[in-house]
Amino acid sequence: MRKKSSSIKYKGLTLPLIVERGGSDFYVIECPVLEGCYTQGKTIDEALKNIREVIELVLPEERNQAAIQGYSPKELSFHTITL
Repeated sequence: MRKKSSSIKYKGLTLPLIVERGGSDFYVIECPVLEGCYTQGKTIDEALKNIREVIELVLPEERNQAAIQGYSPKELSFHTITL
């Protein structure tokens, strides 16, 4: 019997991402809900492709399974302030 890929098992799961363009012009992406879930890429598209792969790798871990149980925020926002 073939194992279901995690992308099928978690289809429809929405997770927040934090994207930052660093000083070296690389895009760094983190999924703050999942432990150990971050990556980078030269372009935003490359970084998004990479984070999808990382999510599929770390999502099956027990601590991350616990983190997504019941996770369904109604609203998310990210703000910055310059002092």
